[in-house]
Amino acid sequence: MSAKVYEVRFIDSKETYAWLLNKHYAKRIPSISYSFGLFDSVELKGVLTIGKPASPNLCIGICGIKYKDYVYELNRLCVSDGLPKNTLSYFVSKCLKKIKENMIIVSYADNGMGHHGYIYQATNWIYTGQTKERTDIGLDDGTHSRHYSKDLDKKINRKKRTSKYRYVYFIGKMKNEFMNNLNYKIENYPKGNNSRYDSSKNILSQTYFI
Repeated sequence: MSAKVYEVRFIDSKETYAWLLNKHYAKRIPSISYSFGLFDSVELKGVLTIGKPASPNLCIGICGIKYKDYVYELNRLCVSDGLPKNTLSYFVSKCLKKIKENMIIVSYADNGMGHHGYIYQATNWIYTGQTKERTDIGLDDGTHSRHYSKDLDKKINRKKRTSKYRYVYFIGKMKNEFMNNLNYKIENYPKGNNSRYDSSKNILSQTYFI
């Protein structure tokens, strides 16, 4: 079976919530500017979201302050189990082609979760190295400092944030200009064995989309 039997559509951001809270390992809703659904007829088989990064320094750091407003993050990608092998790359590629604006998209593969970013490699993203391992305030539910009250005692609940593989993708008529101003060194794709997490929880999807 080929992934081409599936249709990719823009969907309302609320249509992603049940998936992101129940099937994605982060268990929280990120910033969402664009949201896409992978459909088998009317049944939702996967979601992908793109939003503004939480870090202003990231927006400036990729291509400089001149291009900071063009920076977005592919921050969630989640599909049902048991789909054809090439479904993820098909889904990501179709979503990117639906975006017509000039855009710099960054995304991360979490080394701590055993991910290397093979989906980004398969869809020709630029690999720009690993982020630094760091610690910040964190709670057991997976949230960290920017997601809860600043009144929390900053001397407790320190959590290690693992290193992540950073990928960048350029879209639109300005993509050559973006490329010429990329501040990160382009590196060879990382390799290794990927780990999987359980995303088998059934989600009842509404049949509402835009």
